[in-house]
Amino acid sequence: MSRQINQPSNQIKLTNVSLVRLKKGKKRFEIACYKNKVLEYRSGIETDLDEVLQIPNVFLNVSKGQTAPRDDLDKAFGKGKSVDDIVLEILKKGELQVGDKERAAQSERVHNEVVGIVASKVVDPRTKRVYTTGMIEKALDMLRTAGNETPAPAAADAETAGGEAGDKEPQPAAKPKPTWTGVVTTKSAKIQALEAMKALVAHQPIPIARARMKLRITCPTNILKQGVKGGKPSAGADDGDQQKAAGTVKDRILSYVEEVESQDIVGTSDWEVVGFFEPGAFKPLSDFIGSETKGQGRVEVLDMAVTHEDQD
Repeated sequence: MSRQINQPSNQIKLTNVSLVRLKKGKKRFEIACYKNKVLEYRSGIETDLDEVLQIPNVFLNVSKGQTAPRDDLDKAFGKGKSVDDIVLEILKKGELQVGDKERAAQSERVHNEVVGIVASKVVDPRTKRVYTTGMIEKALDMLRTAGNETPAPAAADAETAGGEAGDKEPQPAAKPKPTWTGVVTTKSAKIQALEAMKALVAHQPIPIARARMKLRITCPTNILKQGVKGGKPSAGADDGDQQKAAGTVKDRILSYVEEVESQDIVGTSDWEVVGFFEPGAFKPLSDFIGSETKGQGRVEVLDMAVTHEDQD
């Protein structure tokens, strides 16, 4: 039998509570927690449950003070499972509920973090200068409000051209471009910033490009002249279909470099090149160095995002 919690000494004040909900079977169960403590507990910062839970009980509806009957708990979580164990399961697996104001504040924090990350990693390709966060915000807003629309190919024209050619193979449909619809609070700012950059580069609401990385590549000189097979680089490059130059190990390494700053022989046995690279080249280059040199070569990141000011 559920009971109503309405005594002044233990009445829950919704302005100070965070709810964690878990649907199990056909019922929804809730626990009442202190604000901000749920995330601290899940991240390991807070370990004392007394600091997390407002009331160490399981509810069907916290706002009405309706506790979950034992029969419902047994059906959903299994007979004999203690309330403490059930509370822990809900705390770990449940969905954290927040109020409108708190949700708006959280969304704004994530938005500002995403914009800050993007602004630090993109440049105007004509000048290599960084954009202000205000410009990035406007560009992302242009994508969002425009619905990321891009002109579609004219189907009728394509069919007519195909009919005239007669023996031509039909062309594959173009790969859809990345889109941007705004931030969400359920994904990390870092992941969303990467998505935002891909959409900005694809749609170009303003002239924009990923800032290049500055890397130092070191490779033993006795490996440089070894031949390598031609072919595509490992998956992960921005232009996955681009063929990298066949030839020697040195040729392949230099094919990844957009601009060489310096190259020299260091000591008696190592060749070193410092240059600027597209961010998408980092993984395939690292994979190539690792496999071709069997661990003797290395790739060092000197700068994650080089801007005009950094190069001056």
